[in-house]
Amino acid sequence: MTTIRSRLATSPVARAAALPLRTGMIARHDARVVGRSVDWLVRGRETTNLTYDLDPLNREQLCWFVSAVSGAEVGQAREWVTELEDDQELFDHVVASLSTHPRRGIGAREPHWARRLGWYALVRALEPEHVVETGTHFGLGSCAIAAALLRNGHGRLTTIDIDPQAGYVIGGPWADVIDQRTGSSVELLAGLDDVDIFLHDSLHTYDYETAELGAVEPRLSPGAVVLSDNAHDSAALSHWAERTGRQYLFFKEQPARHWWPGDGLGVAWNGKEPA
Repeated sequence: MTTIRSRLATSPVARAAALPLRTGMIARHDARVVGRSVDWLVRGRETTNLTYDLDPLNREQLCWFVSAVSGAEVGQAREWVTELEDDQELFDHVVASLSTHPRRGIGAREPHWARRLGWYALVRALEPEHVVETGTHFGLGSCAIAAALLRNGHGRLTTIDIDPQAGYVIGGPWADVIDQRTGSSVELLAGLDDVDIFLHDSLHTYDYETAELGAVEPRLSPGAVVLSDNAHDSAALSHWAERTGRQYLFFKEQPARHWWPGDGLGVAWNGKEPA
C-alpha cells in the first residue's frame, strides 16, 4: 500500500488521486463549523459583538502574552485571569443587567470574557492611574477593567462611546471608578491627560483608529501601553508603533465551541524591555 501511495504521489495523476482525501479534509472541517453555527443559531441570541470563552490552550497563550508585555511572571498572569473568571459578584451583576435590558432578546445572557481576560490582567499588572477605552458598547469590557482597578485599590476608567445608551451593564461598585463620556472619541481624547493605558475598541477602520491614536498620543503618560481590540482587521496600531519607536505584539483568539474564528488584540509599548 505504501509503495502504491508513493507511486501515485509522484505520478501525473497525483492531484486527481488526492481529490477524495482533500475533499474529506474540507468536509470534516466544514461539518464542525456548520454544527457550531447551528448550535449558536438555536441557543444564542447575539447579533453583534459576539461573546465566547477561549480554548484552554489559547487562554494559556493569552497569559504568556500578558507576561511578555507587562514583565509579570506567567504564573501571576494566570492568577489574574482566574481572578476575573471566578468573580461571582461581577458575574451576577452582569447577568442581572443583561436580563432586564430592553435589548435582551438580541443580546448575551451572561458574560464570556475571552480576550477581555487580557485587558483585566494587564490592568492588574501595570496598575495604571488612568485607563481610557473607546467603544463602550454595553459595558462588559468596562466592567472588567473597573474590577481590575478596584482590586488594585486605585485608578479610574474613562470610557467613550458615540451612543448615549451605551454602557447599560455599568453599575454597582464598578461604576464608582468609571467616567462615561458620550460623543466623538477623537474630539474627547484631545481633552484628556495622563493616559496610562489606552484601548481602541470603537470604529474598526484603519483611518479612524489612526485618528484616535493621533489624538491620544500627546496625552499618553511616559511608559503608557496602547491596546487595539480587533487588531486582526487593521494594521493601524502596528504602523503607529513602528513610527513612534514602540514594541508591538499581537494575540489572536481561538474561541471554544463557537463558529466565529475569533478577534485579535494588539499592544504597543515603549522600550526594548517589558513595560
